[in-house]
Amino acid sequence: MTSKVDEALGYEQARDELIDVVRRLEAGGTTLEESLALWERGEELAKVCRRWLEGARARLDAALAEEEADAEE
Repeated sequence: MTSKVDEALGYEQARDELIDVVRRLEAGGTTLEESLALWERGEELAKVCRRWLEGARARLDAALAEEEADAEE
């Protein structure tokens, strides 16, 4: 489950941290436990990013639908 702290992250913050997590995993040199913790953190950050993108998409769709409705009047 995503924490309240994660919910407060902006898209760019979550994306940047996710990039860092991926780099650390790709670099290797971590223990299995550390790798699992990084992977779990990456999953949470990906969820935060996905929610931001879905919200942005919904706003765009609503704006386009409104514009289309105005054009039909």
